[in-house]
Amino acid sequence: MGGESATRTAPHSGGTSKGPAGGRTGQRLSGLAVALGLVLFLAGFGWAAVTYLPYTVPTRSMTPTIDAGDRVLAQRVDGADVRRGDVVVFKDATWGNAPLIKRVVAVGGDRVACCQDGRLTVNGKQIEEPYLSQGQTAADMNFGTVNVPEGRLFLLGDERQGSLDSTAHLTDAAGGTVARDAVSGRVDAVVWPMNGMLARPTGFEALGGLSEPGPLRTIGVMIVVGAALVLGGAAYGPVARHLGSRARTGPAGVR
Repeated sequence: MGGESATRTAPHSGGTSKGPAGGRTGQRLSGLAVALGLVLFLAGFGWAAVTYLPYTVPTRSMTPTIDAGDRVLAQRVDGADVRRGDVVVFKDATWGNAPLIKRVVAVGGDRVACCQDGRLTVNGKQIEEPYLSQGQTAADMNFGTVNVPEGRLFLLGDERQGSLDSTAHLTDAAGGTVARDAVSGRVDAVVWPMNGMLARPTGFEALGGLSEPGPLRTIGVMIVVGAALVLGGAAYGPVARHLGSRARTGPAGVR
């Protein structure tokens, strides 16, 4: 009675798999996710590079909207596209020929005056300016009435006390106004600290159309979704391999 043993070991091939983790379909989908993610991610950064200009604001003349040291993104725009209420970047030799950031309060053909009940008036209409600090008047001086020539802009800082804006240049040949074509960008957002998109200046809405926000939100979504697809696609293989190895690992069968 030889007593053949009833114990059998599991086949060696049952414990490991040499094929791609997650199967062929999963590998294809993960590769597609990585490729699509890279396209979205790089396209988002490329779109931002050609659409926006970064600036660091050196002074407090635009507080509380933009503080000293803040980093902003300004959409490249033509001066003809500037509207009342826009915060713009411009350069004017009379003002020092360095990039400056101010808010447009009047455009060519407007009549701007200060002050009525502590507020600006543009074409006889009092302007609500919620972006000013609480209790601050529309200007730190009564500058009377300024008729803005066609093709030019009248600009003020949101910090009206001591801001070197149009009120500081009233005696210049241009009467404190700046040419539209001096504008190189319209500030869309404060990105450091991450204060987000600038609010629409609805106080000017009754005088005409406001500028539409730039594509920064769409660009941000493209970059975030692209990064998520790249990370998710790249992680698929290791995750599938780990889950597969757990499912295959176990004691050898005994019977």
